[in-house]
Amino acid sequence: MNTRSIHFRLIVWYAAWLSAVFILFGVFAYFGCKRYLEAGVGLGQARRARQITDTLLPQMQRRGAAYVVQELEMLYAPEVNGRFIRLTGPDGKVIYASGPPKDLSFDPNAVSRVKGPIAKSFVRTERLPEGHELLVASAPFEAAPGQRFLIEVGAPVAPLLSALRPLVISLVVGLPIIVAVGVGGGYVLVRRALAPVIRIAEKAEQITLHSLSDRLPLSQTGDELERLSISLNHMITRLDEAFQQSKRFLADASHELRTPLTIMRGELENIAQRGQLDAEARDTVGSVLEEVESLVKIVEGLLALSRLDAGEAQTEWVEFDFAQLATTTAEQMCLLAEDKGVTVSCDAAREVPVRGDRARLKQIVVNLLDNAIKYTPRGGSVRLKIVSSNGDAVLEVADNGIGIPPEAVPHVFDRFFRVDKARSRELGGAGIGLSIVKAICAAHGGQIEVESAEGRGSQFRFKLPLEKAGS
Repeated sequence: MNTRSIHFRLIVWYAAWLSAVFILFGVFAYFGCKRYLEAGVGLGQARRARQITDTLLPQMQRRGAAYVVQELEMLYAPEVNGRFIRLTGPDGKVIYASGPPKDLSFDPNAVSRVKGPIAKSFVRTERLPEGHELLVASAPFEAAPGQRFLIEVGAPVAPLLSALRPLVISLVVGLPIIVAVGVGGGYVLVRRALAPVIRIAEKAEQITLHSLSDRLPLSQTGDELERLSISLNHMITRLDEAFQQSKRFLADASHELRTPLTIMRGELENIAQRGQLDAEARDTVGSVLEEVESLVKIVEGLLALSRLDAGEAQTEWVEFDFAQLATTTAEQMCLLAEDKGVTVSCDAAREVPVRGDRARLKQIVVNLLDNAIKYTPRGGSVRLKIVSSNGDAVLEVADNGIGIPPEAVPHVFDRFFRVDKARSRELGGAGIGLSIVKAICAAHGGQIEVESAEGRGSQFRFKLPLEKAGS
């Protein structure tokens, strides 16, 4: 999974926030429950202390302290119930103090004494050695003016923590489960939220120069994604208009230039044929005539490109044997290769049926072979091979010529790109032949690739879908 994708980061942020919220909820729940239970225990101790002041201590004058102590032992049994009770007299002496509880969870002797007289009841937390805590409720009782007793009733906090342990376990066990469920739900939500973006990206990948009339899908949600789709569609519309205008200009300019160039070529040929010209003038006319011929080729190439961009290649499609076409073309190009001292070999399958514009596909073979022959030195070889492979007709043209520098390979199909401009001009290249090849390839739904190493030659591979029987 791409860890830098929006999809992944949204899920991680969602899981992180969900975990943080759940942890905070667990912390607040734990301390809230603890506070609630402590408050409940404190109220219970205060109620018990008030009960003693209301029922037992008033009998101190009539029945004596021994009776009160006996009743405290009998009614409340602090040692058995794990509680703390202490009764302090007016003189500050302890009348009664409970002993250690049965479970020895705390030491009653370690409970500090309340300093000074108190006017009303209150509850305090008493922290004992070894980390034990008691919630102690203190209540004053005035038997007579100047005779103020103090009753203290307490209970340990440890049972509260035991009661909270299941909550802690539930939170610890529930956290991974809730996070896992949250991540799963976040994954589904993120996929649904990003589904329009994925559709837009997939459609955008399908839009090429030949399908600028297509538009991106609209989500019809009124949100930012719909606004983005609308803005991109407007941009595609503007690009389509600009491209159509450029194609019209290219086609019109190429068409308009053909006539004057043809006239110039004819006039120059007539001048060159006149016998009264001296050698220097004849050379000048010949040089100008070569430049005009070069211009004618460029204009013809531009006109071919404009027609291909306009979809002309799809109007004359027929079914034919691509192997036979390639073989015949290679035989015709052998004469050019012989003049340069280059050997051309052809390895063609028996039958490779395709459907397309026969003339344009022949132009691919001619341009690739012509380039290979031009840039292969004398004594070199050019190999043409055509086979059927994985549902495609595969045409390969390989040579052992000068090759292409690595930095130039990605640009060889660009219009007017020439690796070595001086040498290309010397060989008659205008940097438009491979552009025409790529345009024909795109018009037929094919693919073209190039592999080259400088000084070791190049190999062009053209793939075109085979024509299925009966289709």
